[in-house]
Amino acid sequence: MSGAATLYRAAWVAPVTAAPIASGAVRVDAGGRIEAVGPAEVVTAAGAEVIDLGDAVILPGLVNLHGHPELTALRGALDGLAFPDWIERITELKYRVMSPEQTRVSTWLGVAEVIAAGVTCLAAPDDAGYLLEAMVEVGLRGRVYREVFGPSPDQAEQTLEELGRKIETMRRLQSERVDVGISPHAPYTVSRHLLRLLADYAVSESLPVCIHTAESEAEESFVRDGRGPFADRLRARGIKVTASGSTPIAWIAETGILQTRPLLVHCVRVAGGDLARIASSGASVAHCPISNARLGHGVAPLGDLLEAGIPVGLGSDSVASNDRVDVIEEARFADLIQRGLLRAPRALPADRLLRLATLDGARALGLDDRIGSLEPGKEADLVAVRLGEPHTTPVADPLTALFHSARGADVVLTVVAGRTLYRDGAFTGLDWPELASRLETVSGGHSGA
Repeated sequence: MSGAATLYRAAWVAPVTAAPIASGAVRVDAGGRIEAVGPAEVVTAAGAEVIDLGDAVILPGLVNLHGHPELTALRGALDGLAFPDWIERITELKYRVMSPEQTRVSTWLGVAEVIAAGVTCLAAPDDAGYLLEAMVEVGLRGRVYREVFGPSPDQAEQTLEELGRKIETMRRLQSERVDVGISPHAPYTVSRHLLRLLADYAVSESLPVCIHTAESEAEESFVRDGRGPFADRLRARGIKVTASGSTPIAWIAETGILQTRPLLVHCVRVAGGDLARIASSGASVAHCPISNARLGHGVAPLGDLLEAGIPVGLGSDSVASNDRVDVIEEARFADLIQRGLLRAPRALPADRLLRLATLDGARALGLDDRIGSLEPGKEADLVAVRLGEPHTTPVADPLTALFHSARGADVVLTVVAGRTLYRDGAFTGLDWPELASRLETVSGGHSGA
């Protein structure tokens, strides 16, 4: 961060809380906070370094509510697998194939990818333990949830004890902009007993919680009926499985997890009482439309979630289920798949997509008073997306162009708290070519045929 103010100018500025501004400007003070937003001829450049971004739109930094940077090395390796087989293969590759160095490099490359795509705030579960340090070192904002597994109730107390030690270490590494939480992985990988212990632990330690849930038919069958591939595999390991007769959301509510106001990832299979449970608990939802479709789970009821007043933001999930980390494309796909599902030519207006990708994601993390919109007093997390490319020209409306013509690869600037992390293909704080040269290919051993 320089010792002077910075003035960013562009063809358009999209504050989120106000209409887009043609020929706009954002002035950021030396401390990394927004001083002024408005037309370029109104916002003073006195004493500021001027950065003219030309034919671009400046918007708040994108918020990615769910990713897995540690899995970057698995891009494209697992296409076409049924979900239980996909989970099993991911587990095998993570623990028996990938080396610690592969995982570390994979994590750093994943961090680089989100920055280059305009993400300034990332929320992500992490099992390997490299993500927090990478995010803090490079200057990214967000939250790292330590991932927890433990389907056997007999090992629950030991798992909790080990988690406590990991969280103590992570808390020593966290920063003003990156905090820590816990992530019980999913109902089919964490026992009811362990979930109850984790809920109590999260409340007592004031730790945010994230959990994958209501994602797939296989998960629903496991929780409700005690049947299906997940149940069969646990029984083969000598772990007792019982039918609850409940939906996954009702089941985790019984464990106390909903009382932690968690971030619920996916929520594809929710309706009726589940929506009411989520809304009344104060939980939020990470909507991952491309991953949901890519894995064959279906389409989450986004309109119902929003109508229920549930905070919803966008997540890319891992490149093992998506191949790309592109929140702009997630927003576009979220709109298009809802249009197809509802048979409506307009499901989510472009200004709603902008909120989903920015302010709503910040709200889901409890950060909307600090980031998510371009307003005086907020921290200067902002990005610029070039609109002067053949695939984005002409621009009839800047927000429509942003979400239906542009893509993450059109990001030319990523700034967190006034500090430039990425500009015109160059990173600050990491050497992408060097990292990429060290990443070994990890094969999923499956052609998808």
